[in-house]
This record gives sequence, C-alpha cells and structure tokens, in this order.
Amino acid sequence: MSVTAPQGFRAAGVAAGLKESGRPDVAVVVNDGPSRAAAAVFTGNRVQAAPVRWTRQVVAGGRVRAVVLNSGGANACTGPLGFQDTHATAEHLAAALGDSAGEVAVCSTGLIGERLPMDKLLPGVDAAVAAASRSGGLASADAIRTTDTVVKIAFRRYDGYTIGGMAKGAGMLAPGLATMLCVLTTDADLSAAELDAALRSATAVTFDRLDTDGCMSTNDTVLLLASGAAGAHPGQADFTQTLTEVCADLTRQLQLDAEGAAKMITIEVVGAATERDAVTAGRAVARSNLLKCAIGGADPNWGRVLSAVGTTDAVFDPDRLNVAINGVWVCRNGAAGDERSKVDLSGRDVTITVDLSAGPQSAVILTTDLTAAYVHENSAYST
Repeated sequence: MSVTAPQGFRAAGVAAGLKESGRPDVAVVVNDGPSRAAAAVFTGNRVQAAPVRWTRQVVAGGRVRAVVLNSGGANACTGPLGFQDTHATAEHLAAALGDSAGEVAVCSTGLIGERLPMDKLLPGVDAAVAAASRSGGLASADAIRTTDTVVKIAFRRYDGYTIGGMAKGAGMLAPGLATMLCVLTTDADLSAAELDAALRSATAVTFDRLDTDGCMSTNDTVLLLASGAAGAHPGQADFTQTLTEVCADLTRQLQLDAEGAAKMITIEVVGAATERDAVTAGRAVARSNLLKCAIGGADPNWGRVLSAVGTTDAVFDPDRLNVAINGVWVCRNGAAGDERSKVDLSGRDVTITVDLSAGPQSAVILTTDLTAAYVHENSAYST
C-alpha cells in the first residue's frame, strides 16, 4: 500500500529496457479524480534536469492528472533536445489517457549527461498505462529505484481520508526542499494552495532535515496529488500533521538505505537561540566527514562535533557547549566531560546531542557515517 492506498489512484511499474539489468524502470501514477489538485517542491540546485523544469511549469497550474517516472537516466544536462524528450514523454502519456500534456508531470533519475532512449521509454509508458491498477503501487515504487536496495513506501489513514507515498533515494541526499524523487497521494478534497502549504511544512522538518552526504541532486522532486475521492475536507493542521508522519516515515527509510552506510546518526541540537541556528549547527555536524568517519569507526570523538559547530554563525558561547553521544555527556562547558569509554557505539543507531546553551529552540538532522563501501559505490557509478 503506497501511492494507491488512497482512493482514486492507479499505478504501475514496468521494465522498458532503460536499465541494463532488465529491472523495472518506468512507472506511472494516474489520478482518476474527481479532483486533480497538486503541489510540489523541487531541488534547490541551480543546475536542474529537464523533467524538473517541465514539472515546475505543470504544477504552477495547480493540477496534475498523472505522473510518469523513469529510472535508468536522469535526463539532466542534456540541452534543448533533452527538454524535448521530456515534453514528448508528457505528450505520450497524455495521449494514452486522452488528456492534456499540460497536466502530466515527469520525473527522471539516474546518470547525468545522457539522453534517454526514447524508442524504449515511450513503449514503456504505454505498457505502464495498460498495467495501471489499484494494486500497482508496489510495482511503481520498485521501478523508480536506482542504487536503492529496497522499495520505500508509506501510508496513513486518518479521519476519513488516506495519504500514501513512495520515494527513491540512497545517495546525493542533501536539502533543497526535497532530497529525492517522491510521489505522495491523498483522497482528501483540498485545494492546490492547501496542498502546497501542507507539503512545504511537512518537507521542511522531514526530507529537508536528511543530509547523508552533503550532495544535492539535479532532479529532486516531491509531488503531492489529491483525488478528492474520499470527499473529506480535513482541517489544515490535521492534514499537515498526517502528511508529515508519512514524509517522516519515508525519510527514515531513505536514511536506512543510504549508500554504504553502517550507522544511522541522529543529531539533536537543543538550547538554540533560533530554530535556524539549531538547523545550521546540526547540518554542520552532519556534513563533517571527520565526524562521520569517527562514528563509522566507533570512535566517540566529540572534538569533531565542536569543531563543526564552530564553523557556523549560530549564536553560542564556546565555553558553554555540551555534547552527548548516545546519552553520555562527553563534553561539558566546552571541555572534557564524562569518560568517552562509556559511550556504546556497537549498535546501528547513534544519537549525538548538541546543547548550545543559548535559547529554547531545537532541531533534528539525520545523517549516516562515511564508509569505504560508500566510496566504492560512488567511485565507479558511471561505469
């Protein structure tokens, strides 16, 4: 149960030959309405793939009938011909549905710099439309995987409506409103403006707080589609909370499947003067390769935490900084605290708490360790 958990949606995933492995690589998600309200957030990278530029235009109209997604190629940095390929893909799906390309979103993921084989992609779109059904959610989630080792799906039912979702992403996970490809669906009856507000609120504290390797993709897209098929019109706060739960579930799955990762690191920043300060400090710690290597080697090196925090413009007094690793306060008031040998780093989950002692605000950032497996996987990605 994922994008087809809510009423009014069909999906499918098929193998079109884009991947040399022969694995599924083309997916569609179709909204059968009665509503077509939609919202989206996209990568903050200034270098944006053709599907991102196309889908921005589509979502600006507040309506999306269907989404076509492919793995096996990002269609990024492919020039005007790459944008024509995206347009042609949208036109092809629209024709199969008897609808307008102006309401068809397109998402692609894979290697940058190569055009998609349209002679394989377009027949794949036809096959996916023919196979689309209420039972196709898992297949569609499978078809968007690249280096993902597992599918990532989630759903919640609440007060007469359902929210479902699927995501892909195992590398290049860094914030920019979104961190991967993700399609979220709901059968609640909400306007595009209501969906947009909820989505931005949810992503700000979930996907945007996952930072595994500090790298931002050219293709990141999170789409939220509403069919209105349940007839429920939830309050904005309740819907946002439920959507946030689904996004948080998918975020955790993305963290668990991060490329080469052995340790799942949660960075809690407390005592910040502002939430922005908490996020800034947490992100600096998450992006410290020295710290990530230390955790990978089971070394509770709190000095690397302080060094990372010290590079930020967050408000704090260095002599009042405190750091705990898995509950052991190894740094107190900017100096050595409890004996670091008390820290148990044998488990997969690691929590680092940073107390800035500067105010009442807090934030949580998720990251992973840095391993030889990550380096190996990314050293030969294009070959």
